[in-house]
Amino acid sequence: MKITVIGGTGLIGSQLVSTLRAAGHEVVAASLSSGVDLLTGSGLDQALAGADTVVNVTNSPTFDEASPDFFRTTTGNLLAAGERAGVGHQVVLSIVGVDRVPQLDYYRAKTLQEDVLKQGPTPYSILRATQFFEFMDAVLAWTADDRTVRLPSTPVRPMAAADVVAALAEVTTGAPLNGTVDVAGPEVFALDELGRLTLAARQDPRPVVTDERAGMFAAVQGDVLAGGPEARLATTSYGEWLDATR
Repeated sequence: MKITVIGGTGLIGSQLVSTLRAAGHEVVAASLSSGVDLLTGSGLDQALAGADTVVNVTNSPTFDEASPDFFRTTTGNLLAAGERAGVGHQVVLSIVGVDRVPQLDYYRAKTLQEDVLKQGPTPYSILRATQFFEFMDAVLAWTADDRTVRLPSTPVRPMAAADVVAALAEVTTGAPLNGTVDVAGPEVFALDELGRLTLAARQDPRPVVTDERAGMFAAVQGDVLAGGPEARLATTSYGEWLDATR
């Protein structure tokens, strides 16, 4: 197959490009650095020429109220360019529970992206993944100071980026789902406890204070980010990942 990965130089995109090429597919890694601008549409026709499938793993530059416009415009541009190029399958990476957290601007924006894709002219697949292990340091930094880290006890079921890539490669090379599949990590944690495990592994002596109002995930009610019983479970545990990244 010929596959174009939009956002092909980022954390997920670069690994996906490598995985697909190793499997024998012809892959175009498209990004701003290669002259492809989703917001303006510049470079899209060239990047999609001859593509059977397009995978969109781009991210909004902000998580605020500007993000819905970003996803509305970029998804519309990509669908239009894909239709011109005769693309037969549009794939998007999204977030588990994204449509159940309307309090968050970014989650509303990702839900909008999914809706635009569903209403588009091309068969599609949506892969929703839980939070990545690789983002845990950033989550800690949002609510940290020199003495403490404050985190809510929100249930999460994070997974390794490599496991996300494996699931995404499977969806990308399969027939369009015209639907959504969820993938999640093998373990459920309270976010504050996950913070304690992370700091201990980093030999960081700061305590984690449980604060149900701290950080972005404080807006999440219940276990909507942990994935339901229908989610496909990855195999890499957080402990294994921590050991491998020390």
